[in-house]
Amino acid sequence: MSDAAAGTPASPPPSPWERERPARVHVTPARAPLSRERVVEAAFDVLDRQGLDGLSMRQVASELGVAVSALYAHVRSKDDLLELMYTRLFDGFQMPEPDPERWQEQVRDYARTGRQRLMSHRDMARISMAHVPFTAELLPHVEGLLAIFRTAGLPDRIAAEAGDLISTYIDGFVLEEGMWQDRAAVRHGGDGGSPASPDWREMADEMQNYFASLPAADFPHLRALSGLIVTGSNDERFDVGLEIILRGLASYLPGSATP
Repeated sequence: MSDAAAGTPASPPPSPWERERPARVHVTPARAPLSRERVVEAAFDVLDRQGLDGLSMRQVASELGVAVSALYAHVRSKDDLLELMYTRLFDGFQMPEPDPERWQEQVRDYARTGRQRLMSHRDMARISMAHVPFTAELLPHVEGLLAIFRTAGLPDRIAAEAGDLISTYIDGFVLEEGMWQDRAAVRHGGDGGSPASPDWREMADEMQNYFASLPAADFPHLRALSGLIVTGSNDERFDVGLEIILRGLASYLPGSATP
């Protein structure tokens, strides 16, 4: 029985004006070549998803769909990769020209920007604290910060310590924020493997209520200050701590009332 008899239209013969076309070939999109930039980006993806403890060369290779050995053509080791990740955070950042009239404002801007930089990726504060920032890429930032302190008139001994003090304050504050974030993830049913938004107000209320319930005879100051401890947002707490540091540094300026 023919197709026509079966009710199925037969394919028409090719028309005389139809051009002959080559057979359609399925083309697989070419994979982007592996590069140092792609390795660093993949490492950030793994870091944000699994945290520093879950970041490994094997995980980064899996993220890229390559063998681990392929990574070593672009990075020497995991420590080298962490250094590249930390340095990447400073891309596009420029230190301002030192202004002795605005030195405190310049340091505030530097500290706030530094905190936001570390908060842009999970566990970057841990990486920062383990990383010595005296590489060729980062030395200009260290130089610029010291220039702000010295141009303001701070004694050399204080200026030398102030740079490390500010950096340690930023790292420590962001590290604490990350730890509370991980605790919040566990508290709300997670396993700490993915970031969560902590209910700071809830945790602050619990701490304040606990301090207020302490025996007055043994803990008079904790009770008296219970309503002021752990208040405000993290932004406010960061700024208050920074202000304490800046006022302390200002006391070393020539002519200051504080010796």
